[in-house]
Amino acid sequence: MTAVKWGVLGAAKFALDHMAPAIHAASGAQLYALATQSSEKAAGFAAFCPGLKVHSSYEALLADPEVEAVYIPLPNHLHVEWTLKALAAGKHVLTEKPIAMKAAEIDQIIAARDAAKKLAAEAYMIVFHPQWQRAKELVEQGAIGTVTHVDAAFSYDNRSDLGNIRNRADAGGGGIRDIGVYTYGSVRFVMGAEPMELQSRIRRENDVDVWAQVTSVMAGPKGKFTYSAMTSMRLYNRQEVVFQGDKGMIRVANGPFNAGVHDQAQVELHQPGGKLSIDRFPGVNQYKLQVEAFSRSVRTGAPYACPLEFVRGTQAMIDWAFKAETAVAI
Repeated sequence: MTAVKWGVLGAAKFALDHMAPAIHAASGAQLYALATQSSEKAAGFAAFCPGLKVHSSYEALLADPEVEAVYIPLPNHLHVEWTLKALAAGKHVLTEKPIAMKAAEIDQIIAARDAAKKLAAEAYMIVFHPQWQRAKELVEQGAIGTVTHVDAAFSYDNRSDLGNIRNRADAGGGGIRDIGVYTYGSVRFVMGAEPMELQSRIRRENDVDVWAQVTSVMAGPKGKFTYSAMTSMRLYNRQEVVFQGDKGMIRVANGPFNAGVHDQAQVELHQPGGKLSIDRFPGVNQYKLQVEAFSRSVRTGAPYACPLEFVRGTQAMIDWAFKAETAVAI
């Protein structure tokens, strides 16, 4: 299988630190081009990818006939615009999450994807990590019996970096859009469930949600369960999802959304009698796995594990959280 030639639209720090190296390292992929006007930023990418072609504009990269797939790490409010432009240019496109600001906008992308006959996806990498596949497998096997409650938490503190796009309402910032995609989407992935009812309590600073708690009743193939999730950009680092069953508990911890950054990825299975089984996944790069899966789908037409239809469900849950918002002053 010949390698898919990738271009990166913008020299974002996340692209430099994670996704560009993943594309460079991935089997079946080639980091071929970058679009940036900054020679200094371009140098950071060229340091690990000598010979990288650099375009001075996004339009020039999209016009490059050698570029087959585009990765888009732009600020949230630009995702839909440039995803649609990439598809119109005949490129496959992987766009950083959230791919859109509203679920209805994803319908536009789905229509454009189908018309272009190209692969378009959100960069929702966790579904490619074996820890999340293992958690899903354990639930489906009935390892913890009937799941009756799930709680999730994701927090970090960026209050000292007010210029960060996550702290800017005009750039589509906020904790829910940045990390709610993980606390909501991971549970949807493992349980195959959707919310039936939902309430949210949100604290804002400068019109950006910096703390939010969502509670819900969700339903899927395994029945109904209660759900609670907390996201915050003003608390100490925490990442954890717990699936509570009547015969046991699954705990996905140690930085399950940034696997390998905070600690070694693992899944804990707690069962009666104090029995504890731990699956550990050292050295797994979920970004690399994502790129390999995407490139393989481009070349073979194989189904992609995280289609836009799944992503739309998570965005609909985000939309609901904002619609159901109750302000919190604390």
